[in-house]
Amino acid sequence: MLVVLGGLPGTGKTTLARALARELGAAHVRIDTIEQALLRSSLGLDRPAEAGYAIGMAVAADSLAAGSSVVADAVNAVDEARAGWCSVASRVVEVWLTCSDADEHRRRVESRVGDIPGHRQPTWADVVAVDVDPWPSATVVDTAGRPPAAVLADVLDVCR
Repeated sequence: MLVVLGGLPGTGKTTLARALARELGAAHVRIDTIEQALLRSSLGLDRPAEAGYAIGMAVAADSLAAGSSVVADAVNAVDEARAGWCSVASRVVEVWLTCSDADEHRRRVESRVGDIPGHRQPTWADVVAVDVDPWPSATVVDTAGRPPAAVLADVLDVCR
């Protein structure tokens, strides 16, 4: 099973992805980590975002082929990214995280402490500027005012 998480920065994707991966015994593929590794490398890639998704999908495909479940953690704002994930697995669970309380969402974005060395956290202006394609096949989970355990329970229900 491939669980594809999407959502704007600050909606709780990585918190959920880590807990979900632990609960499912799955691999956690985090695109931000891959992109930052590419930027730190000497490869000189001009488009680390696209490369990060491609590498993440390849790693997910290998893990799935070996019999592991995978939790993919990325913004996944565009159809092309979502289609790419769906092409690597026969069972895909698609989840779009949102934070319907704009004040809470902004607080989360502005107070986050990065955990990837060298990675620049997006600003609130960066977040609200993201264009998101509609994702009708995804289950929408609102994280506003909810503890991570409640969000995890909702997503586990969707996975089952």
